[in-house]
Amino acid sequence: MQPYRLITNPTRIPVPGGKLIEEFLGRVNTGTDAFSLAHMVAPAGWGEPRQTPEFGELTIMVRGTMRIEVAGEALDLAAGQVIWIEPGVPVRYSNPFPEENEYWAICMPAFHPDQAHRDPER
Repeated sequence: MQPYRLITNPTRIPVPGGKLIEEFLGRVNTGTDAFSLAHMVAPAGWGEPRQTPEFGELTIMVRGTMRIEVAGEALDLAAGQVIWIEPGVPVRYSNPFPEENEYWAICMPAFHPDQAHRDPER
């Protein structure tokens, strides 16, 4: 077995609302089930429905700010901050701010759309 794996090309995962998702490691790009690593850029005004995922998610903000609604409160995650959200916790991510944001997400186990359990769109 090779002792390392160099990944030079992520897979873009299309999502509505203009958000960019580039998966480097995970079920889509490498067939990795234990965890996934994705780079994301969310435009100003972007938002997604609430979800109750089967996976935990570590979000690392690089640029801008993201609003996260979790555990009955809304918090703003700024560049340089990190948050871990346990599996099974209802959460909603959005960018209601005037500038796009950029972040990395690590999901454990790896992200899969069928395990996100998003609420229906309103």
